[in-house]
Amino acid sequence: MSIPVREAEYKFPTADEMIKWLASFGATANGGVTRLLYSEAWSEAQHALKSVMQQKGLDARFDEVGNLFGRLTGTDEPESVILTGSHIDTVKDGGQFDGAYGIVASLMAMQRLYEQYGPPKRTIDVVSLAEEEGSRFPLTFWGSGWITGRYSLEEAEHIYDADGISLKAAMEAAGFGLKPRSIETKKPKAFVEVHVEQGIVLERKKKSIGVVSHIVGQRRYTVQFKGESNHAGTTPMLMRKDAMRLMAEWVIFLSDEAEAIDESLVATVGKVTAKPNMPNVVAGKVECSLDVRHYDMKILDQFEEKLKEFKKRADRRGMTMSINQWMNVKPVALDQEMMKSAARQAEHLGFSYETLISGAGHDSQVFGGYCPTMLLFVPSRHGISHSPDEWTEPDDLEKGIQMLMGELYALAYV
Repeated sequence: MSIPVREAEYKFPTADEMIKWLASFGATANGGVTRLLYSEAWSEAQHALKSVMQQKGLDARFDEVGNLFGRLTGTDEPESVILTGSHIDTVKDGGQFDGAYGIVASLMAMQRLYEQYGPPKRTIDVVSLAEEEGSRFPLTFWGSGWITGRYSLEEAEHIYDADGISLKAAMEAAGFGLKPRSIETKKPKAFVEVHVEQGIVLERKKKSIGVVSHIVGQRRYTVQFKGESNHAGTTPMLMRKDAMRLMAEWVIFLSDEAEAIDESLVATVGKVTAKPNMPNVVAGKVECSLDVRHYDMKILDQFEEKLKEFKKRADRRGMTMSINQWMNVKPVALDQEMMKSAARQAEHLGFSYETLISGAGHDSQVFGGYCPTMLLFVPSRHGISHSPDEWTEPDDLEKGIQMLMGELYALAYV
């Protein structure tokens, strides 16, 4: 694939200007961004970021699956790596800040540190991770999962998008995945990510920084209900095997159970497909998604047992229900010492802060079980995310960069 370079030289005085530039790759008509893994827009953005890294004097390189690293080599302990960054992919018609801000903030923080203090003692790698969202393929955290050894190239052969294209084929079309893991990636000493909150807590409490203590566990399922298609006018209600009705009852059931088990438990049915999907035919088959999140494994296990109980209702009606779990990400408690450091840094800078539990998944969730990890939030206007209306004020973006500078200085310079 030939990747066009849009500018001979990249100059971004502020974070919001660089975010707007990055949003031009995959820009949608209504101001959003669609940059799915290994798409043309994704490839253009990754290669343009590589050019930016090189112009900043970094050693820029891709790994086997397309994760992009920009390295500033340490003087005293070059083998000790501090990793910082976020993900490049988006949901369909998503916002400009999700993922992208973390990469922009890392680049700007590192550049300022270098200009003020010179090269670090320990190596800093800014990473633009290949994938986090799970928007194209039924998996999440492909980029960070590759780095940490969670995923392999062999798995990519059996994962397909909605068009029947395998992850392996898409990866190879983008110029990656053509060789196995050549060198085991040295485990970083720490991973630091700054991200927009994607929630409303910081804005409501008028706080500048969120210091994340935990990231919720996520379980995602594909749930299928099978009944019998039949004529909508001639099939009496009591004789129907209506898959749509069964699914509707199940959605109410799981919503009630989630509320009863724990106020922090959330369960979402976000995608539904009915067959034959005709206005005058009783649906014989319905397939839907289910997303369940909580920070306690016991709560997640308890809720999953409740889901299985509902299958008995389908059996009694002569219908079937199947539940296929395709994602199981465990809750993660982030590094306590790094949290304390972030609190001290916020106090030093005079920034108000709040300790939060993240209800959204992040690459920090994968790294949190692999190496000491910190996740910082900046406010999201009205809590809106995964939308063209996603917005964070420039002043809040700047505060996040300053926080990141302080943490990278403590990790790589001291």
